[in-house]
Amino acid sequence: QVQLVESGGGLVQAGGSLNLSCAVSGRIFSQYNMGWFRRAPGKERESVAVIGWTSRVTSYADSVKGRFIISRDNAKNMLYLQMNSLKPEDTAVYYCAIDRQTFRGKPEINPNGWGQGTQVTVSS
Repeated sequence: QVQLVESGGGLVQAGGSLNLSCAVSGRIFSQYNMGWFRRAPGKERESVAVIGWTSRVTSYADSVKGRFIISRDNAKNMLYLQMNSLKPEDTAVYYCAIDRQTFRGKPEINPNGWGQGTQVTVSS
């Protein structure tokens, strides 16, 4: 059974930075695309960033392009999200997700379950 454990959230002022981490177990991590999603209060969960299983391809939501960087360490089964120039509208619970399909070529993801999430709060 896949397990996803997010960490690194917190309270930060607008313009600040946070680095989220996600530890993955229960799958051969290096075979799957990975992604970060978020759910803001009163809103649907949305995709933030996706990274291919080889790290060669990434995709970002327009709202975070140029500010967030997704990365992974296949040797450590870890996924990361570096968040810079944070805005109050980035406030949300952030979740990492692993794809249902192995070796997907495009930076897309069909999530196979969720972790508990980590809260990010950006004050103005």
